[in-house]
Order: sequence, then C-alpha cells, then structure tokens
Amino acid sequence: MADTVDRVREDALPGQEASLEPKPDWTPRYPGSGRLAGKVAIVTGADSGIGRAVAALFAREGADIVVAYLCEHQDAQETERIVHAEGRKSLAFAGDLGDKAVCEELVYKTMAAFGHIDILVNNAGEQHPDKQIEDISEQQLRRTFQTNIFGMFFLTQAVVPHLKAGAAIINCTSVTMYQGSKELLDYSSTKGAITAFTRSLSENLIEKAIRVNAVAPGPIWTPLNPSGGASKEKLAHFGESTPMGRPGQPNEVAPSFLFLACEDASYMSGQVLHPNGGTIVGS
Repeated sequence: MADTVDRVREDALPGQEASLEPKPDWTPRYPGSGRLAGKVAIVTGADSGIGRAVAALFAREGADIVVAYLCEHQDAQETERIVHAEGRKSLAFAGDLGDKAVCEELVYKTMAAFGHIDILVNNAGEQHPDKQIEDISEQQLRRTFQTNIFGMFFLTQAVVPHLKAGAAIINCTSVTMYQGSKELLDYSSTKGAITAFTRSLSENLIEKAIRVNAVAPGPIWTPLNPSGGASKEKLAHFGESTPMGRPGQPNEVAPSFLFLACEDASYMSGQVLHPNGGTIVGS
C-alpha cells in the first residue's frame, strides 16, 4: 500500500500550471535592456512556476531558451509561446534529469540547435510532505535525491565542458535549507546539499571565470505545492508565516536569477540570494 501511495503522489508532480487557480504570476515587470543579448540559457523545470518566470525574463533580456521539463507538455508549450512572444528562439526538451544519459542528450541537442551554452539554471525539483521520518519510503528518499541533487550534478557535468569564461550557473536551493522543515525532511536535506554544491562548484570553476551562485526562495505560489508538494493543512495557510504574510509570486523570484546570470553580478560567486518574504536567515 505504501508504494502505491508514493506512486500516486509522484504522479501528481510536477503539476500543471494550466489548471492551477489562481494562476501564478510569471510576467516580467519591466522592459528588457539586452542584458542577456546573444546568450543561450538552459532552464530546467521551465514549464511552470519559477522556471517559467525565469525563462520569460531571460527571453525579454535577449536570451534564447532551452525549456527543459519532465512531462507537462501543455505547460512547456505555453512557456515556448512566451519566449517566442519576446522575439527569442526556444528548444523544448522533455525527460527525467535524474538520468545521466538524459542530461547528456539535453546538452547534445542544445549544442546542435544553438552551438553554445552560456547560462545553466538548475531549477527542477520535487518534494513530498511527510509528518514523520518513518513515513518517508526508501523509494521516495532515493527519488527526491535523484531529482534534486543527482540531476543537478549530472547536468552540470554535461554542460561545463561547453562553458566559456563569463558563463554562469545558478542553482535553486530553498529557505528550508536554512530554517529546516519538519514535513520536508528529504527535500530540505537535498537543498542543503545544493547549497554546499554551489559553494564548492564555485571554488572549482572560478579559475575558469565561470560564476556559480544560487537562489533560495521562500514559499512561492507554483504548481509544486498544490499538486502534492504540501500537506492540506500547510496549503491552507501557505506563505502566511513569512514577515510579509503572503506567498511570493514567480516573477518576484526571477529577477534574482537574472542578476546572477548577467554582468551585473560579475564580482559574485559562491553566493545565495534570498527572495523569501522577509525571513531572516544565515547566509
């Protein structure tokens, strides 16, 4: 029975933004200024939520976008439409990035389509709430780590040989890495690993002039939580515990990714930005 429940919960993720009400706000707030002109960005989890907002903002700033996603084809098509409306090119790629071979195929197809890669946004992730540590099945534990940190490793390994000086890698960690989360033990553990990975990878690549940073969002209204990523009790009061008293929107997070991707952040590496509604955390 436990395995059946796990499969049902996983089948609901990452969730469709097309059916979510109210809709998350992904729309960029300002006209573009060409800060990413001529760049190619791979954005994982770009079909919806934070990933879609990042894709939209990067496209407005002049980047062509690789829309990497798991299985939500309708949402991915909408993200491509958004990118095209900004006058940029896109490549959609569906696959499980927890599989090393899939990551290698994604990079191969990106290079074949665009000839270069300038920005990698490791945003894809999954989470499953459990009230007790005993409730976390081995299958769920392995799956969460496979998606959230193994996939990040695999894709970065595949991308780095193609990056040149000035390239940027931005990873998505979480406020749960700093605060902890009693219902997201496995998820918050992966986010701790992502922060350590970010800092270590920055040290590893800095001599190549490749910057590595991260963004640690607080509670953001995306399909992830209402599609099974949060308990009903938590969802009923989602974001209310922040100092601002509300959840954030994806377009309130995307500018942090843009800043770290462009030359505005040329003297920053190994750092984490915190769009989290005012929650004070250690850096």
